[in-house]
Amino acid sequence: MKAAAPKKAAPAKKPAAKKAAPKKAAPKAAKKPVAKKVAAKAAPKAAPKKAAPKKAAPATKPVAKKVAAKSAPKAAPKKAAPAAKPAAKKPAAKKPAAKKTAAGNSFGARQTLKVGKRTYTYYSLKIAEKNGLSGIARLPYSLKVLLENLLRFEDGRTVSADDIRAVKKWLKDRTSDREIAYRPARVLMQDFTGVPAVVDLAAMRDAVKNLGGDPKKINPLVPVDLVIDHSVMVDKFGTSSAFKENVDIEYERNIERYEFLRWGSKAFNNFRVVPPGTGICHQVNLEYLAQTVWTKTEGKEEIAYPDTCVGTDSHTTMVNGLAVLGWGVGGIEAEAAMLGQPVSMLIPEVIGFKLTGKLAEGVTATDMVLTVTEMLRKKGVVGKFVEYFGNGLDHLTLEDRATIANMAPEYGATCGFFPIDGETIRFLRATGRSDERVALVEAYAKAQGMFRETNTPDPVFTDTLELDLSTVVPSLAGPKRPQDRVSLTNVKENYLAALEKDFGKPGQAKTRVAVEGKDFDLGHGDVVIAAITSCTNTSNPNVLVAAGLVARNARRLGLKVKPWVKTSLAPGSQVVTDYLTQSGLQDDLDAMGFNLVGYGCTTCIGNSGPLPTEISQAINKNDLVASAVLSGNRNFEGRVSPDVKANYLASPPLVVAYALAGSTQIDLTKEPLGTGSNGQPVYLKDIWPTTQEVAETVRSCVTPEMFRKRYANVFDGDAHWQAVKLTGGLTYDWDADSTYVQNPPYFENLSKELTPITNVKDARILGLFADSITTDHISPAGNIKVQSPAGSYLNSKQVGAQDFNSYGARRGNHEVMMRGTFANIRIKNQMLKGIEGGLTKLEPEGTQMPIYDAAMEYKRRGTPLVIFAGKEYGTGSSRDWAAKGTMLLGVKAVIAQSFERIHRSNLVGMGVAPLQFIGDDSWQSLGLDGSETVTIEGLEGVKPRAKVKAVITYTDGTKKVVDLLCRIDTQDELDYYANGGILQYVLRHLAA
Repeated sequence: MKAAAPKKAAPAKKPAAKKAAPKKAAPKAAKKPVAKKVAAKAAPKAAPKKAAPKKAAPATKPVAKKVAAKSAPKAAPKKAAPAAKPAAKKPAAKKPAAKKTAAGNSFGARQTLKVGKRTYTYYSLKIAEKNGLSGIARLPYSLKVLLENLLRFEDGRTVSADDIRAVKKWLKDRTSDREIAYRPARVLMQDFTGVPAVVDLAAMRDAVKNLGGDPKKINPLVPVDLVIDHSVMVDKFGTSSAFKENVDIEYERNIERYEFLRWGSKAFNNFRVVPPGTGICHQVNLEYLAQTVWTKTEGKEEIAYPDTCVGTDSHTTMVNGLAVLGWGVGGIEAEAAMLGQPVSMLIPEVIGFKLTGKLAEGVTATDMVLTVTEMLRKKGVVGKFVEYFGNGLDHLTLEDRATIANMAPEYGATCGFFPIDGETIRFLRATGRSDERVALVEAYAKAQGMFRETNTPDPVFTDTLELDLSTVVPSLAGPKRPQDRVSLTNVKENYLAALEKDFGKPGQAKTRVAVEGKDFDLGHGDVVIAAITSCTNTSNPNVLVAAGLVARNARRLGLKVKPWVKTSLAPGSQVVTDYLTQSGLQDDLDAMGFNLVGYGCTTCIGNSGPLPTEISQAINKNDLVASAVLSGNRNFEGRVSPDVKANYLASPPLVVAYALAGSTQIDLTKEPLGTGSNGQPVYLKDIWPTTQEVAETVRSCVTPEMFRKRYANVFDGDAHWQAVKLTGGLTYDWDADSTYVQNPPYFENLSKELTPITNVKDARILGLFADSITTDHISPAGNIKVQSPAGSYLNSKQVGAQDFNSYGARRGNHEVMMRGTFANIRIKNQMLKGIEGGLTKLEPEGTQMPIYDAAMEYKRRGTPLVIFAGKEYGTGSSRDWAAKGTMLLGVKAVIAQSFERIHRSNLVGMGVAPLQFIGDDSWQSLGLDGSETVTIEGLEGVKPRAKVKAVITYTDGTKKVVDLLCRIDTQDELDYYANGGILQYVLRHLAA
């Protein structure tokens, strides 16, 4: 089938009046579904549509049906269409109109819908309900999206009528063990994960050619948009020239990567690149790329269906606020989806999160999402969908909903879905979508029973929880995890407890040290980074305007930011600059040091840039536990800055407040932020804006024209981008001297025939890890240390330390990334007691050395490796290099008490077996210290979710046998594993 892009030329956005003050949604405990492989459909071309003289009324009428599944044509060069739609491709090959057959349309769902002068073909849930799927009107809205997908792609092979009936049966059981093949409409990428994905596609073209196939077969079959947002760093800050200087430095550091991406945008069809300096992928998706209802041309028909996507960033979930079902997958799965593989997944449980009431005066969407995250983490929603319902939705702007949907990875769910309603329609108009698109969204949703009204009966859910929004209080989260919410009133107490217990500094709260060359001193808890950052919050005008008003009020009273604070403002969209400038608030933020530093992820992903030298030296020389306060979504150890141990997530206005206070050892609800120009103490309540003031400012300064203008030529880029060298060719001309882009070794010596799966014999243990090991721990995105295997490699290539850039920026070079695997400065390998960093013991010698060096020595000896871990292994970002690096180190299996969804799937996708302890077993209960050897039996002939055995041999010769659950969850995953990985599987099929 073709996954077609929304047709129409650029989706002109039209703004609508902005909504009042932010209301927020409440948290629900939901779990997320196991998302498996990415679905890929052939992307159709957006062909011109004929205007049928139909009336606006959404009439549904049966139409001769076509077999749903079709082979996807190749996408034509994407270029400039400034629309959020995928590039127009050649018209898809027509299919004969088929009558209902066993291979498709078993429920007679293929109908037509008139909207204005156009007629669309769609798959009617209401007709399907009459034809055998009784009761489906009560399904959660998110499952209706999955059901429509199955109806549209029913082909008797990948999707059967029984698969469709299983969704109906879900209503009775409210859970299901049925595996389905799901095909999202499109793929979203950011550059840290996108560059290695395009590297893999380039390598696959070489490999197909070597196997005697046609390299052109390696081409995206669904629309793919890659937004370059992860590379900009906060090198310069606090000045009017900071933005320009950071952009200049970004291009200098990343020119090799950008040349490669420009090649990719020309070499591959259906693949578009949004250049640097535009915004953050999720905010660009929300404001421009997403359509809520997608359209594509099949022959002479135009098909309408729900907009859905998967993305190579875990916060792809943000778009669920716009009723676009989407979640993060690893780059490996995304590549497979682009190449035509469906996402294999179990029909998920859906946790209903009921929101009632509305937020109290002075409470923000950020406070709400931190509350929701805390509640859902406690509930336990991994592998599940969360869907929000209740009258509280009537008091939440779409931007507030997007804030809640954004943090689904933090609360553990696959997604946090909001249905289409009047607020969705308002937002589409407000952000400049065309009248025709908005009319289609409303008509389609109502025809499908997907439009939420205030009196709509509640759907059936697997389980529910409830939050009265009026009970939400101002909050932060920290100092180490996003789910650890702390009320503003308790931040001081929280920090002091962490200082003593977590950071081992009892009785040192009052310690202060001199800062060389400065007339101030520094102490524990001092805020050295205050960053307004992240798509989570910068997509929401309510909290950004609130931050600007706090800055304005503080400025009027004569307050200043403390001199040790590194301040920054990095919005996810250029529209933010437009409305902050229009309102005059940017001047006030500038006066407080919150100058624009870039349009990208910056501090939220660890690109906070270096602290001033004297500040960094004072912290490290005296082992201070400094603080960062950021409006981001993650605060894991070692993520924000190597100099900062205590990291707190907060709303943008609170970020400004903490920059003024300068410390997390202050109770902002009782102690003054500072002294005003009149010599009087100034408290937070003195500068905090009212909800009405925020709402009126948003209404007056945010217009639809801002969105239309900023996105009109979004793929063109600035002069920097236009000057990037364009090299062409069907296959990439690899530069052996490049330290950013290298041909990966995954397909070396790949044969057309499969090698049988074998057991793992006499493996050594590379690492013993505790709970909540994140993908940041496994494959860090931040700074590369000089004294590290990756630093040594770059030095050997004559790259100076000042040009190391970050691990994230070098994900196109496996030589760097292998060396960076398990290299996080805060990771703790329990084989080495009391030591942090990427080290292990080489056995049987017991020699301490870097994990990479030990892995290479084991490889030289022909020794396979395993990793042991605790609960929630692989939590955090959808970082495919956490699995790629694991595989390249020679690890054959990871044995843990539980896995986070995306990383488990990525391990399978790289040919590494995820094995789970059963019951209360753990590596601790087995008494392991890392000196043992491990044999895994039962992999030969293994079935999905089968039990296998680990035979552990201790140094004294004794043996223990423990049962493990093989977390290769589906038959598709088993096929991938048998091929050595998902890319090898796809490659063999395309080369056949």
